[in-house]
This record gives sequence, structure tokens and C-alpha cells, in this order.
Amino acid sequence: MLQNADLHVHTTLSDGTFSPREVMAYASQIGLDCIAICDHDVVAGIKSAVEVSEKYRVEVIPGIEMTAETHGREVHILGFFVDWQDQAFIERLQQLCQQRKERIYEMVDKLKGVGIRLYPIDVFRASGAGSVGRLHLATVMQQKGYVRTIREAFTKYIGDGKPCYVAKFGLTPEEAIKEIIRAKGIPVLAHPGIMLNDDAIFEYLEYGLRGIEVYHPEHARAKVRHYETLAEKHNLLITGGSDCHGFGKGRILMGSIIVSYGLVEKLKNARR
Repeated sequence: MLQNADLHVHTTLSDGTFSPREVMAYASQIGLDCIAICDHDVVAGIKSAVEVSEKYRVEVIPGIEMTAETHGREVHILGFFVDWQDQAFIERLQQLCQQRKERIYEMVDKLKGVGIRLYPIDVFRASGAGSVGRLHLATVMQQKGYVRTIREAFTKYIGDGKPCYVAKFGLTPEEAIKEIIRAKGIPVLAHPGIMLNDDAIFEYLEYGLRGIEVYHPEHARAKVRHYETLAEKHNLLITGGSDCHGFGKGRILMGSIIVSYGLVEKLKNARR
């Protein structure tokens, strides 16, 4: 039987709107055989997904999307097959989540300066028990009527380099890659087409980067072909996924980007 996978899915433990079990149910409903749970700077959603894996007949790859910063911009590093029960790794992630909370206070303060008055507690309510992020902040801005869309919140106020953006993350890309490696994971650069140029990719290879996310909803065909060629030339692992946030980005993206199970097998072989 042909098998397919979506290797980039978020849950309510970061900025998705589906709980881990809802993610699994939906994955089964649309015929996925395998998904990677890759929440932002947290692994707390993996346990619930794994517990219902057999029920829904969907394989779960334990993953993470770690947030780093360089030159005032965010860089996201995916980690596949991380040891999500490693206590040292969990404690490091807890530190990062605390920095995320502090960042929200600072961004809310900056928003006041442009006439947008919000309460941090509303943003924390939106994030629930998971790691809080800009998508939660943008959602509250939309709910309060300050912006019409989530995208507008980012393009006008809180996107990288915008007036109310705050650089707060305590990791460089090198450190994020090494944290994933220490947790026995495989570090892969997330959606490079919307973040970086190729020079950065080559720099990160020196730190231990093993692959790139070639297939992503915001990668146009030309970008996909470019990264396929780059990966083949430099013997890099290829991944791809929908970057689904439930309804967090306006519509359910899960399954919009599907990769063959052969790419999953290559990830598994890379662990040996």
C-alpha cells in the first residue's frame, strides 16, 4: 500500500487550534498514514498523539519546531525523532517558553504605542497550556477589531522587522541545531524559502543541519525545484509538510502538502 505523510503539523500545545487527539482524528479522516507533530518549542503534545496512534492508524513522528534568531530575524529549525521524554531537553524548552511569555508583555507594550490596547492575559488565554506566540497575539488583535486578518497583524505590526516586533529568543540557529542533536533528533531547516538565503543554509550545515523542508505551502514551484536540486547536490535530507495550525491560518492546511513515505524512511535511516 502506498503511504503518505505530512511532516509539519501543530497542535494546541503551540499555536494550532486542534488538540493532539483532534489532529490524529483529522489525519485519519483525510487518509494520512503518518504525521510529525512539530509544535513550537514544546513537546508536550506528543504523548496524547502517540496514545491514539493505533486507534487512528496514523504513525506519529515526535518532532519540534525550535525558534532561533539571527540578525533580528527568526529562524525555525525542525527536529525529527527527538527524545521527547528527555528531562534536560524538556527543561531547556521550558526556559524558551518563559522567554516567549516575556516577549508577549513587551510586544503588547509596543502595540500600545501605536494605539492598540490589549491585555497580555487575553493572549495567554488564547495560548492555553502551550507555548505562546505571535499567532496568538495576532488572533487577539483580530478579535478586538484592530486588524481585519491575521496576515494584516503580521504585515503591519508584529512581523519580522515591523514596528512592534520584539526579538527575544535565547537561541542562535547553531544552538537550536545542537539542542536537537543532543535530544537525538535530526535537525532540518524549516521553510527556507520564506526566511533565508542559501548562504545561511551552507552556514548551518557546519553546525550539523541534516536537511531542508523543501515542500511547504508558501514555497512556489520554482522554490521547490531549487531546493530539490540543492538537497540532491549536497546530500541533504528532504522533508515537507503543510505547517497546519488547524484554523489558526484561516483554513485547515493538513494534507495540502503530502510527501511519500520514502522520505520518512530516509529520516529513519539517518538516525542509525
